[in-house]
Amino acid sequence: MSFSREDLRLAPFQDGQGVLLERRAIKGAEGLYSLWLTLDNPAALNAYTSDMLRALVLGIGEADQDPSVVALVLTGSGSRAFCSGGDVAHYAEAFAGRPELMARYMRLYGNVITALLQCAKPTICRVNGARVGGGQELGLACDFSISSDLAIFAHGGLKLGSAQEAGLTDFLPLLVGIEAAMNAFTVDGPWSAYKAMRLGMLTDVVPVLRVDNELQRNPLVQSDHYLLDGRLVYGEGLSGEALAAGKQTLRRGEVDLAPLDARVEKQIKALVALMPLTAEKAILSLRQHKLERWMANKEANRLFMAAQTVSEAGLGFKKFAQGDKKNRFVDHAQLRRALAGGQAWSQALFDELL
Repeated sequence: MSFSREDLRLAPFQDGQGVLLERRAIKGAEGLYSLWLTLDNPAALNAYTSDMLRALVLGIGEADQDPSVVALVLTGSGSRAFCSGGDVAHYAEAFAGRPELMARYMRLYGNVITALLQCAKPTICRVNGARVGGGQELGLACDFSISSDLAIFAHGGLKLGSAQEAGLTDFLPLLVGIEAAMNAFTVDGPWSAYKAMRLGMLTDVVPVLRVDNELQRNPLVQSDHYLLDGRLVYGEGLSGEALAAGKQTLRRGEVDLAPLDARVEKQIKALVALMPLTAEKAILSLRQHKLERWMANKEANRLFMAAQTVSEAGLGFKKFAQGDKKNRFVDHAQLRRALAGGQAWSQALFDELL
């Protein structure tokens, strides 16, 4: 009886689901490829939908089972965003007040994280732009992150009522330490790519701003010095006149992602020069630190996030979807006062805060 790779596939990948699949030949390695999965929803900053999550699972399976594929690359369309996470407006409409449905959705999302952590091939997050919320979780589940130096990394779920427990609380402390992760989750603003690399979250950062045909580092952040007056400043945002000048430079320039692609291709070429099964075993062993935390926590976290849709998450999603850009979050102090005064979660409380 004949048996082939086709017999091992979960299901064939289908185009048109918001994820693009491309096999790219590796230069100098005839017959070998990298498999690129591109989140293709640029109008929503590459926020993922249910269809996109299903496509990601199948696309990761394609890389996993194809022996000619050396590495999987996960990226987003355009230069504004890698992925902004889930579509909060959709969450407000579909999941607020419906924990049973949110629980099923979070299982689908969790299947993507599990697939990345168990993929037989090394995974590379090509960070072409902002990596936010659930996009951060997808990126942190990858083995390598190579970033445009204009990208930002944000962990703002607590203001919305999302504890970001679909991977972020598991993975981020492993990479940057508990204290930096705690600060990122609670009071710190978005990180620049240079700060993220300094803290250990990225493999490399690549300048992509071309001004007068010359590549320049991100002009909005400090990348010339590590220390200033005894404080770590590498990757921190500029201020005052330096920031104003940086904004002018940014407006004059154009984003060129070719250097980012070249750096990703360099990483892939280095992976070609490894024994395939030995490399697979070593990578799976290194991933085990992430996988153990993920497997231990994912079901309880999934159900907690679902339960929150009748309280904090439901309220936060609705406010974000209904508010304008300057008024997207509830009055957290007002909410705290109401709860401290004994007010129960109810439609009346929602109406008061919306």
